Amino acid sequence: MSAITYGPAVSAGRAVSAGRAVSAGRAVSVNPAVSAGPAVMTRLRLTRRGRAVIAALVSLPLVIALVSMALNGGGATATSGDAVVATVTVEAGESLWSVAAAIAPEASTADVVADLIAVNELTSAELLPGQVLVVPSRYAD
Repeated sequence: MSAITYGPAVSAGRAVSAGRAVSAGRAVSVNPAVSAGPAVMTRLRLTRRGRAVIAALVSLPLVIALVSMALNGGGATATSGDAVVATVTVEAGESLWSVAAAIAPEASTADVVADLIAVNELTSAELLPGQVLVVPSRYAD
């Protein structure tokens, strides 16, 4: 095999030419551009259009979120405060079970008792005479 040489460069029995070294009849590629020096990092440059695209990609979701919150913000407000709440005043000798049976005779008494406890935030089933209980809306007629 022969190597094409462009000049008389010979080093220790090896002909060196245009990116090839010939050693013992065999051509070996040599890259003269590779050096053992530090790697050079290129700096990222944004053009005016690139900055505009990035600004649009960042700000567009924020604008959409703000507009949707502004449009849906009033949906969670309470209705007017003129709603009438049904209440029951506990009399002497009444229990939670007897109040529940009087409020909703057609419903399960256990369910009505559980609803009374939840709506009035009671910590126990004890009732005091004169105590006012809020009747759950599903049992108020």
